[in-house]
Amino acid sequence: MRTLLTIALATSLCFEFHQHVGHSEDPIMAETSNFNVPLKTTHFSQIWTDHLWRDGYRVQQNALTGHWRLIDADNYRRAWGNKQQCVDSLNQKCPKTAPSTAKHHVILLHGLMRTCGSMKALETQLAENELPHTIRFSYASTRGSIGDHAAALRELLEDLPSDDTFSFVGHSMGNIVVRHLIGDLQADGDPNQILPRCESMVMLGPPNQGAMIAQRLAPTKVFGWVTGQGGMELGANWKQLAPKLAVPPFPFHIIAGDVTTPVANPLVDGEGDFVVGIEEAKLDGAKSFTTVPVLHSFLMDNADVMEKTIQLLKHEA
Repeated sequence: MRTLLTIALATSLCFEFHQHVGHSEDPIMAETSNFNVPLKTTHFSQIWTDHLWRDGYRVQQNALTGHWRLIDADNYRRAWGNKQQCVDSLNQKCPKTAPSTAKHHVILLHGLMRTCGSMKALETQLAENELPHTIRFSYASTRGSIGDHAAALRELLEDLPSDDTFSFVGHSMGNIVVRHLIGDLQADGDPNQILPRCESMVMLGPPNQGAMIAQRLAPTKVFGWVTGQGGMELGANWKQLAPKLAVPPFPFHIIAGDVTTPVANPLVDGEGDFVVGIEEAKLDGAKSFTTVPVLHSFLMDNADVMEKTIQLLKHEA
């Protein structure tokens, strides 16, 4: 049995590679399903971006190879190939139905070089506090532009039922993705009426004015290689990115880290969370601005921050 499974896995991977390099856009191939071994997908999630979400199922694209996959709520791969093949499989396994009641989704967005797994603890706390409908948006933060990630988020939201409403909780770069999405909707039109259905947002450690640490590390070249276009946009290319970002036209709150460490980070100006300075986190129009003694990387996991986030979301509901 183990030998058969090994052969099946190897065959699946070979077919997947062949599909990508030679036939990913073949209209004949699009009409059929590829052989699939329902493997657990637990690694390399930093290179996958969600484009559709339905009851836990996700249609994702690989930022390195360009091919697509469908995974279920337990992170098992249920289909792969080109986009249409995965969408067809999604429609078979989880067809669209008229919802009995509208849902309020809390969209959780991770930061640069993180994965949607970093928002799992917050998702759990939200569910325990009467906010059960969460979507942990996954995007390849170190591959592609912030505009690319915003476009994928827009596609995901536009595919959800037209009566559903949204709130956002972003960590670090995740907030800039949302601001880019809002700017796109305002500039290009909003035929699916996403903006009127957005109720609130909580920003955790947002580099709303760009990130000096990213600007100072950019000349090393290593920073750009590791963090990709998105990382460079937060620093050296911030002036080109900033005009594309909008201030949320709905209530939003900011929670910024303010820590005192034995050794200050020389790459960050003034007080802050060791990565994003307090002044960098500010954005005119915020309904509240709160500082907490928490390092940047742990804001979304901190018990006090999670409690404050839940209070703010429920207050705006």
